[in-house]
Amino acid sequence: MSQQETVVGQQALRQRLRADIVSGRVPHALMFTGPEGAGKLAVAVELARTLLCQHLSPEGEACGVCTSCRMAAKLEHPDLHFAFPIVRGTRIKDAKDATSDHYIKEWRARVLTSPYFDLNDWLSDMGAENQQAAYYVAEADNIRRKLMLKSNQGGRKVMVIWLPEKMNAETANALLKLFEEPPAGTHFIMVSQEADLVLPTILSRTQRMLVPPLTPEEHREAHPPKDESLHMELFIELMRLAYQRKVGDLREWSERLAAMGREPQKAFLGFCQRMVRENFIYNFRLPQLLTLTPEQEAFSRNFARFINERNVIPLTGELTRAQNEITQNVNPRMVFFDLTLKVIVLLKQ
Repeated sequence: MSQQETVVGQQALRQRLRADIVSGRVPHALMFTGPEGAGKLAVAVELARTLLCQHLSPEGEACGVCTSCRMAAKLEHPDLHFAFPIVRGTRIKDAKDATSDHYIKEWRARVLTSPYFDLNDWLSDMGAENQQAAYYVAEADNIRRKLMLKSNQGGRKVMVIWLPEKMNAETANALLKLFEEPPAGTHFIMVSQEADLVLPTILSRTQRMLVPPLTPEEHREAHPPKDESLHMELFIELMRLAYQRKVGDLREWSERLAAMGREPQKAFLGFCQRMVRENFIYNFRLPQLLTLTPEQEAFSRNFARFINERNVIPLTGELTRAQNEITQNVNPRMVFFDLTLKVIVLLKQ
């Protein structure tokens, strides 16, 4: 796959970035933000590869054939670095040694397969679906060490940081001086899914750039269907039990959800938000705006009428609130059971 083929859509943004490269206006610390699935990492990787190209076109496009482009295409350019949240697991015994380098092979394989993935996919690659991925202080030392070295190819150095919101204050503060006074020719490209959770000390030192959502057609191209059968099964069960007001069964449902890891819980609540939106739009008979699978569409034929202008916003709000509370380590049993009670009320509106 060529560099141009790794990014779906986003033509206006990519053109702007190329123009910035030509004019020398690319900031030394840039953060891509925007909705999930928009391709922020794909855009970031393309920008990194372009910055490293030795023979840019007058329009700011990477040549794709120079030595730097060939190495960057494999994500093995010595001046292209990545940092991403990891789990300790059995691979890393000591927190002082907890850096992204331990998972770089898995990272390259995942990004090269498709840069359109989420944290749950990455946790699965690390064999840690029910653990919390994070940045450790050792990562800050690792980043500083790499970027203080002289450029291997005599050009720019690029550090792509995925999900900086997973940094704690100690890790972020250890990088502040580097963000403020980076070595010459160094670029930080950050990719954030929840920019509001990024520490202010980092935000204040970066230029944020919004990656807009993909069209439904582009989304289908970038995101081949996943096996969402478990999420769909849990969603259907929640809605049916809530409609029937079976509080006892809903408590048992809440217990099952509480036993899942935090990231799977957040992923499920994100799935529920998407299903509420899809079912609301379903009522307008505009299939070109939907991204439902055949199985999901079969359920929506009968369920969509229960999602209307009176409850679509409150339902989405409650799901978002539950997702935020899970992020903040609120007791999941309380979060999910409270959510089920809210859904009972809202489905009747």
